[in-house]
Amino acid sequence: MAKQEAVYGIHSIESIINNEPERILELFVLKGRDDERMSNVINQSRRHRISIQFCNRNTLDNKSQGEQHQGIVAIVKPARVLTESDLDSIIANSSSPFLLILDGVTDPHNLGACLRTADAAGVDAVIVPKDKSASLTPTVRKVACGAAETMPLIQVTNLARTLTEIQQAGVWVVGTAGEAEGSVYASDLAGPVALVMGAEGKGLRRLTREKCDQLVKLPMAGAVSSLNVSVATGICLYEIVRQRN
Repeated sequence: MAKQEAVYGIHSIESIINNEPERILELFVLKGRDDERMSNVINQSRRHRISIQFCNRNTLDNKSQGEQHQGIVAIVKPARVLTESDLDSIIANSSSPFLLILDGVTDPHNLGACLRTADAAGVDAVIVPKDKSASLTPTVRKVACGAAETMPLIQVTNLARTLTEIQQAGVWVVGTAGEAEGSVYASDLAGPVALVMGAEGKGLRRLTREKCDQLVKLPMAGAVSSLNVSVATGICLYEIVRQRN
């Protein structure tokens, strides 16, 4: 594991300051940027005695490797990677677990968007396979707009085995597939539930699909055959929220 990494974007850095300020080693801020949002981040950083350097745009561009940094980059200690044991405690401590499982989503923008929506919808944890899946990169953190620091992302070695353990804990596992007979809107998703979304273009892997208790689909009325995975995830999660409420 790397000893340090760059995080950029105001939302992401503000979330780390609020939740884990001890992870921030140094903060780099664009000279001359003097708006209220940046001032708040700087003041919070000073309260936590975080070292701040004011620098030019080229320095920030280099530290963020050309990504949009919004005038601020933090050098941080990597967050602890969450695993199966963390998932066990999350499920045990929830009266009605609400989980999102991403089966091989490799695009960091999609993972970031899914984390952001999962946080907004009140999901307890997002689960991804350790291999062949996007992980918490700076791009994911920026797209997640702070949700990557608050939403537990569980990396599991064997997704099929994890699905079995989730079912044994009394959680209904619902996968999405275009060929499913039932619509997400016609399904009972009000109890403990884990929503499983497939990879971009490929959908669910065969073994993942076979492990699901139920397969559902989103009705598609137009010419396109599928939606972007982060968009489809948002629609499905909020149908579950509607039913749970």
